[in-house]
Amino acid sequence: MTRTARRMFELLEPICLVTFLSDECNDELAALGHRTYWDGYFASRAAPLGRVPAEVVHAAFYNFADGEVARHIPSAWETIPPEASVAARQRGSAASLRRILGDELAGSPGLVRAADLTTQAAMLAPTVGRMMFAGMRTLPVPTDPVARLWHSATMLREHRGDGHIAALLSAGIDGTEAHVLSAIDMGIHPPESFGRVHHLPEPRLAAVMAGLRSRGLVDAGGHFTDAGRETKQRIETVTDELAAPPYEALSAAELDELIAALEPITARLVATGSQ
Repeated sequence: MTRTARRMFELLEPICLVTFLSDECNDELAALGHRTYWDGYFASRAAPLGRVPAEVVHAAFYNFADGEVARHIPSAWETIPPEASVAARQRGSAASLRRILGDELAGSPGLVRAADLTTQAAMLAPTVGRMMFAGMRTLPVPTDPVARLWHSATMLREHRGDGHIAALLSAGIDGTEAHVLSAIDMGIHPPESFGRVHHLPEPRLAAVMAGLRSRGLVDAGGHFTDAGRETKQRIETVTDELAAPPYEALSAAELDELIAALEPITARLVATGSQ
């Protein structure tokens, strides 16, 4: 099932990326009154958890530097109810998918079937130990097929993300270190230039790199050592293993059907960079 989990990640991730890369979602959140992209991001993604403090959101999201969440939560909810941010996120994401896919794909029987099977997998997966996934599971499932596909794909993304955090914790890798390892894996050099961490204070980044070097994961040039490469691969393998349970709820025939239905949808999204 780990191979299936990896394949489903490849197929579903471009569906989820419209939320972060396309204009419609940001426009919907801005229209509510969110002042910046990150206000809307934190308010809408964290909203299923309820009006929790920044410390809880920081723990659930895991990979943001100290203080980043607190710049947006709870202030982003002071005048805009969390429920409104969730609804805007869904509207904008579904609108992006419809635009990118066009009438033919967005209205196809294959998309409807993909939405149904993705929802089935997400709704039958266990929530224990899955904070973000459990939060998403409390939201109503949309009746519109395009919105339902996005919603269920995003549920499964959060399910995988919760498992990824568990894998990082078990490997002793914190959120900032995880970004550095991902940057190295993607061939970004120096890894400190990666967009998710480059804005951090230089002393903080220097300390992160020094820590990774002292543990034998990164060499003096900012590249993987053998141990670092093995650690990164082990994290990905454990993540795939922990992401498998939703797909165990589907039969082999249903999985084949789901993959076949998603492939043309994902291909269109990948061709546009999900924008």
